[in-house]
Amino acid sequence: MSATAKSGTQVVTGELHRVRRGRGKGFSAEPTPEPVRRPARVAVTLALAHAIQRAIDRGEILDQAVAARRLGVTRARMTQILDLTLLAPDLQQAIMCLEVSNGAEPLSERRLRKLVSVTTWSEQKLDRCPNRRA
Repeated sequence: MSATAKSGTQVVTGELHRVRRGRGKGFSAEPTPEPVRRPARVAVTLALAHAIQRAIDRGEILDQAVAARRLGVTRARMTQILDLTLLAPDLQQAIMCLEVSNGAEPLSERRLRKLVSVTTWSEQKLDRCPNRRA
């Protein structure tokens, strides 16, 4: 890949890719890997909430307390999880589409819980959620 010119300089051919390591920048012969994508934690929790609610509705699980014992969480945490099903349908759909790219969660569940306390679906908006990263 390299050739020596007559003046003693070396000419290198190939591809170099810019990389960042911490605050420093440099070059590498290997391309940067694609970002790791996965569903956002709040999307997974919302899907779990719907699965638990369906099981309760079908009678497979007696109530929230039984579901909490089976999952090994407190009844208060189970209430927080199931409260996510009280969000507006369009908001739930937007949450289910959220992805994490390289570990950066786009929305925290704690901030989302503030929207659950808003009783009307028309007033529940993600822009009211101060922690959201666009």
